[in-house]
Amino acid sequence: MKEGLLAVSSAPAGPLGAEAEEENYSTGDASLDNIRNQDNIGERELLAVSFGTSYNDSRRLTIGAIEEEMERAFPEFSVRRAFTSQIILNHVRSRDGISMDNVKEALARAADNGVKTLVIQPTHLMNGLEYHDLVAEASGHVELFEQVVIGDPLLTSERDFQLVMEAVTEASAVYDDPDTAICLMGHGTESAANQVYERLENMLRRAGRSNYYVGTVEANPGLEDVLTAVRRGVYRRVILMPLMVVAGDHVNNDMAGDGEDSWKTAFEEAGYEVTCLMQGLGELEKIRRLFVDHARAAMDRL
Repeated sequence: MKEGLLAVSSAPAGPLGAEAEEENYSTGDASLDNIRNQDNIGERELLAVSFGTSYNDSRRLTIGAIEEEMERAFPEFSVRRAFTSQIILNHVRSRDGISMDNVKEALARAADNGVKTLVIQPTHLMNGLEYHDLVAEASGHVELFEQVVIGDPLLTSERDFQLVMEAVTEASAVYDDPDTAICLMGHGTESAANQVYERLENMLRRAGRSNYYVGTVEANPGLEDVLTAVRRGVYRRVILMPLMVVAGDHVNNDMAGDGEDSWKTAFEEAGYEVTCLMQGLGELEKIRRLFVDHARAAMDRL
């Protein structure tokens, strides 16, 4: 299947809560995922740090695919995984019996294995709160290694924005016509890094992509802002697409769910024909290569 062409008109509900409840929907087979917490690391490690997701298939197809891309690019490094969301780690452990490392555990594992050179590459979208927390955590353990360096998140340089714009427009190209508004849904943050969404939309406008709109779940611009902007056009159809590395809880519920607060429901009630694209950014080759480029740039700083 070509990248960006998996589309559904609805998705099962079932948001992830702090307390484990029996889920009435399938997230895929957890055993197919390489959790990358093996020992015998060697002296050089590339630690891929992600927020994480409890959606097993999406985790394998996005985070797992990024890690595999790094492994192919840097065979001299052992690629390992850490998640920053303890809630997700606890949920997957309770539900699937799968234990993955948080950042502190991954750093301790690296030290116990005698790693001397540690490259940390986050798969975060922006230089937001999660990224700053990662930097702070790693800074408290630098004395355990001879060399430590941290790569940049996805949207950092002007080139990054250009490549991400190209990746999302290529993935949605089959739907791009004058009757269609293509709406990208990001997470959003309270930090100043939230400006990346406006910056990306402005870049799309300058590139002549006036039917592309960018919004967030938990910040501004929000759903109402995007809906208002789309209504100013003369569109018949709306494509909803994640601007998130994984297609997890936010994508399956806040974007594509049947609940009254979902983006899909809001646009359908506004009279639009709605199609939801269910790929996280990590499924797009251009995005994976960009993370590899960031890891390479970090290695060059060693």
